[in-house]
Amino acid sequence: MYQLKEGQLAYIFHRVSGVAVILFLFVHIVENFFLLMGEEAYNKAIGIYHTWYFRIGEVALIAAVLYHALNGTRIVIVDFWSQSTKYQKQMWYVVMGITIVIMLWVAKILLIDYPCWFWMDTQGVEACK
Repeated sequence: MYQLKEGQLAYIFHRVSGVAVILFLFVHIVENFFLLMGEEAYNKAIGIYHTWYFRIGEVALIAAVLYHALNGTRIVIVDFWSQSTKYQKQMWYVVMGITIVIMLWVAKILLIDYPCWFWMDTQGVEACK
């Protein structure tokens, strides 16, 4: 039976996170082109940013950027420090640990402290309008 090890997971996660960031940048550029169509078109285009499912997407984007940056740093260290190949596995676990710890904090801020979930009473909350 084929088993995924740390090296394969790091490779897959790095590629997937890189593609996710590129897709976001493409969407962001397209969204900015709505500025050329006027303020009303732009405001309608960015209206999706105020939805609960976009908030979940934001957390996923931050996770992708964070993992990609930390794992990229790990790759640079492995490339430039010859002794580091002995510690690739441990370094990947450090990258994952740092990513998880930071993402727990980010998720708390963006998801738990978010007052505009569709099941919440948002009457009078200015940010939810």
